[in-house]
Amino acid sequence: MWQKQNPIKGILEDFNLVILDGALATELEKYGCDLNDSLWSARILLENPELIYQVHLDYFRAGADCAITSSYQATIEGLTTRGLSKEEAVELIKKTVILALKARDDFWEQEGKLNRPKPFIAASVGPYGAALADGSEYRGDYNVSDEVLIAFHRPRIEALIEAGADVLAFETIPSFQEARVLGSLLQEFPSTYAWLSFTLQNEEKMSDGTTLKACSHYFKENAQIAAIGINCASPSLVTKAIHQLASQTDKPIIVYPNSGEVYDAKTKTWRDGESCDGIVDGSNEWFQAGARLIGGCCRTSPEQIKRLYESWRG
Repeated sequence: MWQKQNPIKGILEDFNLVILDGALATELEKYGCDLNDSLWSARILLENPELIYQVHLDYFRAGADCAITSSYQATIEGLTTRGLSKEEAVELIKKTVILALKARDDFWEQEGKLNRPKPFIAASVGPYGAALADGSEYRGDYNVSDEVLIAFHRPRIEALIEAGADVLAFETIPSFQEARVLGSLLQEFPSTYAWLSFTLQNEEKMSDGTTLKACSHYFKENAQIAAIGINCASPSLVTKAIHQLASQTDKPIIVYPNSGEVYDAKTKTWRDGESCDGIVDGSNEWFQAGARLIGGCCRTSPEQIKRLYESWRG
C-alpha cells in the first residue's frame, strides 16, 4: 500500500533536531483576538482566519520546521452548536490545514533557505476534554466509553487527512484510554503518521495517573506513531519525563512545554508559576536526555522559537 513519507524521520536524517512552533492562542491574542470562548482559537476560524495564516507565517519566519494547525478545539460537536451544519463544520476543520499549508508554501516560495528543511504541517487532534472546555484535558476524568471517544475523534481525523495534513498531532492527551483509542483509530488510515503527546501529573505519570513508561511501552511497536512525548507541561518536569519515555522506546521523543505559568480552568486565565528560562535554555538538556522534536506550547512565542532556531541552526 502507498505510504506517505514520514516527515519527522526525513528531517531527522539531515538535522539533529526538529524545531516545532509555539503557542497559537497567545499570538492571536497579541493580534487583538478575544479567545474567552468554548471554541478557543477555533472561534477565529469563523471570524478572522487570515490572522491564523499570519501566526503560522510568523512561526515559519522564526525558524519553525512545523506548523501545528488551529484544529485543537475545532470539533464537529463544538462547531455545530454554533449553528453550522455538519458539512460546514467539516469544511471549517479542513480549513485549518489549508491555512497552514498556504502559509508554509508562501513562506517557502518567498523565503525558503537552504540550511533548513521544508516545513511540514501537523494537524492538531486535541483531546475529548478540550471540547468540554472545563479543563478536563489536564485531568482525563471523562468517564465515557471507547465508543464515545471513537465517534468524537473519527470525523475530525478524516477531515484533517483529506485536507492534506502531513502528520496528525494527537496532543495534550491526558488519558491512557484516549491514547489507546487514537492509536486504534490511526490504523483505519494506514498511510498516515501521527505523534502522540501527553499532559502530565508529575515527572513519571500522565494526567490520569498512568505511568509514562507504560504509555511509551504500549506504543513501542506502533509504526504509525512517529514520535511520542509531552506537551503543555511545566518545563521543570520535562527532563525526567523524557527519561521515562525514552527508557521504553526507540521512537523520537517530542517535547513542547508551556511557559511555566499555571492555567486556572475555572477562570480560564494564567497565573505566574515557577521561574523558568524557557524552552531555549532547556533545549540542550532535553536533547541530551533524548528529545529530538522541541518547541513550545501555551504562552510561548515566535521570539522564543527564533532563539531556538538560532541556537541550533544559526
